Formats: sequence, C-alpha cells, structure tokens
Amino acid sequence: MNVPPFVSDNITDVLMKIVTFTKTRQKILTENLNNQHQPAYIPHDLPVEEFSNLLNTAIAEHTQKKRLLYIDTENIKFETHGMFSIKAVPDEQAMQLLSDSRDEYVELQLNKMMENSLNQRIAMELLKQKEGIVLYDQN
Repeated sequence: MNVPPFVSDNITDVLMKIVTFTKTRQKILTENLNNQHQPAYIPHDLPVEEFSNLLNTAIAEHTQKKRLLYIDTENIKFETHGMFSIKAVPDEQAMQLLSDSRDEYVELQLNKMMENSLNQRIAMELLKQKEGIVLYDQN
C-alpha cells in the first residue's frame, strides 16, 4: 500500500494510512459477503486493534518528539516511501456465525462495513480540511 505523494506532514501521513487501511478492509469485508456460500469459506478481516494500537503509539511519539515512528507488528509491516503491508487474518467470530447463523453473519459483516465506512469518511474529511484538497476514490 502506498501513501500518495501529497503527504506533507506527520498528521497527513497518519490520516492517509487510515484511508488506505479502511479501503483495503472494505474489500475484504465485501469478499466475506460475496463468498459466504462457498464451501469451507474462511472469512477474514484486517487486524483493526493491532492497527489502532500501532497508530496510537506513533501519535504518542509524534506528540513527544514531533516525529512518527511506525513499528512493525505481526501483521503490519512498514516499508520505504510510505508503503506498508497488512496481512488479513481469519475472523474467528465470523467463522462461528457463518456456521451457526447466516443472518447473524451477514449482520456482523454489514455492521463492520458501516463502521469502516464511517472511519474512512472521517479520515478523508479531516484530510480535506487539513490539506485543502479533494480526495477522489481510486477504486
């Protein structure tokens, strides 16, 4: 995943990482819905709590030392030029619901999609206000 070249400061960088994360997560959650009828399908999700903790640590570093320090985790790795990779992980709760109650499984996926969409819109709105730019969806 690559952060666009208009990143001008640390806060913009954090917001762009949130936008990238949420776009990737939206694709995975959509796959979970689209593939629910496949035999032995294993639903996945991105490690949301891991990403959140990672950003909290980076923001604390920014507050104290005016720099961002991203530290790799088990499922999230940072590379040069703003790039990072995220490994999707099996979603245990969704797996259980998929076998027990298809309706509850769909409801869980839709709720995650709504939460994810809200997070993405907030990050994009903050970016627009901060940078005075209009972001366009590149999907």
